[in-house]
Amino acid sequence: MALLIDIDDLVLTGNNPEVCTQFKKYLNNCFQIKDLGPLKYFLSIEMTRGPRGLFLCQRKDALGIIEDCGLLGTKPIEFPMEKKSQASLG
Repeated sequence: MALLIDIDDLVLTGNNPEVCTQFKKYLNNCFQIKDLGPLKYFLSIEMTRGPRGLFLCQRKDALGIIEDCGLLGTKPIEFPMEKKSQASLG
């Protein structure tokens, strides 16, 4: 079992659901917690479950930074470097 804590947010995970359930009951008796179900966001990181495991994405933060800088409507441009170029370490 692993417990991640950030100020007033807790993430509890483990490979034994019964142990996790018992620990959540214990925490609820001590602090009156609220179970929000499967993890979707933690520390501004979006969590998505798939057949190959857990996918972590910071798209929301990246878009927020781009929007704050006033660059949301800009178009991408070519990077001035050859795609398969090798730099010599001479």
